[in-house]
Amino acid sequence: MSGKKKALGRGLSALLEGSELEQAPREIQVNQLVGSVAMIRIDDIEANPFQPRTDFDRTELADLAMSIQHQGIIQPVTLRKLGNDRFQLIAGERRIKAARVAGLTEVPAYIRVANDEQMLEMALVENIQREDLNPIEVAISFQRLMEECQIKQEELSLRVGKDRSTISNYVRLLKLPAEIQIAIREKKITMGHARALITLSGISLQIRIFKQILTKDLSVREVESIVRSTQSSPLSRQTTEELPQHLMELQERLNAHLNAHVKLTVNRKGAGTITIAFGSHDELKKILARIEP
Repeated sequence: MSGKKKALGRGLSALLEGSELEQAPREIQVNQLVGSVAMIRIDDIEANPFQPRTDFDRTELADLAMSIQHQGIIQPVTLRKLGNDRFQLIAGERRIKAARVAGLTEVPAYIRVANDEQMLEMALVENIQREDLNPIEVAISFQRLMEECQIKQEELSLRVGKDRSTISNYVRLLKLPAEIQIAIREKKITMGHARALITLSGISLQIRIFKQILTKDLSVREVESIVRSTQSSPLSRQTTEELPQHLMELQERLNAHLNAHVKLTVNRKGAGTITIAFGSHDELKKILARIEP
């Protein structure tokens, strides 16, 4: 018993010391204590296939592992029982990983009965409430709940305690190009940047302004200004002919040369216009400096 207490630190071992939970055979204790706390071997726990979090900060894991070594695991993980001494993780993967780093062989756990839908829902809710998932992970989790569990946004709003508009804003992120989604995930741009980009029509335009965000370190307000100026352009509301390849290439070259959103439009007779969008007076000055000799 002294080895177990040392591994657990002053966490749950102090609460469980001398209890029937510590003394009972493991198979009996788990069967009798579904819904309560039991000590479960980490090697008997399978990963949760519905875990929405995929990235774990190594520094944070190391810090948590050090805390576990000194204080023990205060908040039990949540498991469901699969069969003879086999369990599946519902919530608490970060604690499991840190416990392995800390050298623990057992962790305190709540044993629950849950079907796949409940597992996905509990994993999502637990992570949102306890850990900051990146926006793309949250969006994917919301999308999976609605598609795989056939839950509408209204019901999902009640289950996860989020406004319907908030859920909608997250899910819309998944319509952005993969390059932008990766940047959101890696915290190169914020949710505010992403919400502004979503309102733009056309992947090429989204990518173009996204690259400006990175190269110019644009604020959310600056991006919103660029988006408004782009959308308010009369040409953006005109129906024009699809640009031939050589004009598309020219448009891209102008974009690169001026470092701005340039739009070419042509009609069937070959006449057209060139529109250059800018988000501020300073940006206009920079564009003019590139145009003038």
